[in-house]
Amino acid sequence: MNKIKLFVAVVAFLTVGAGSASAQKSGYISLDNLVALMPEVGKIDTLLKKYQADSINAEFASIIQEYNYKDSLLNKTDTTKMPVSLRKQYRQDLEGIAYQVQNWQQISQNAMQSKQNELLEPVYRRAMAALNQVAKEKGYSFVYNQEVLLVAPPADDLLPMVAQKLNIKLPPKTGAPANPK
Repeated sequence: MNKIKLFVAVVAFLTVGAGSASAQKSGYISLDNLVALMPEVGKIDTLLKKYQADSINAEFASIIQEYNYKDSLLNKTDTTKMPVSLRKQYRQDLEGIAYQVQNWQQISQNAMQSKQNELLEPVYRRAMAALNQVAKEKGYSFVYNQEVLLVAPPADDLLPMVAQKLNIKLPPKTGAPANPK
């Protein structure tokens, strides 16, 4: 008898829970699209290009210069007069520099990605704050990132409301919506 009461209680709880869950509003947004529309992103692109020119490319030139210098010490000078420990250290240094040169593309991409994340972090924080504010004001219990979900229940696109909150003008729509209700 207790098992039947427990079963009825669980079914009643699930029915009430399902009813209240369906009454909750859900929406979706493409956070990356929102951030791409923000005016700060253009400035960040300029800063990234400047960072690449001033830091990344300058560092690569410095590495090449150091490689050429140490290579010339080992190949163009009389190394027999050089202490063995110093010659060994130069060879190890040269191998390390050669590794950096060979893997420079990956190293520079990692540096650029790190700098981009550093510069975009406040922009994403601002976008999330506006999204949270809109969700709270409009009564949304769930907001999904549009890029993550392959299948989702019908929901509202919050991009226009959040863009309005951030005073961002949206480009005119072309064609059918990407994720219709």
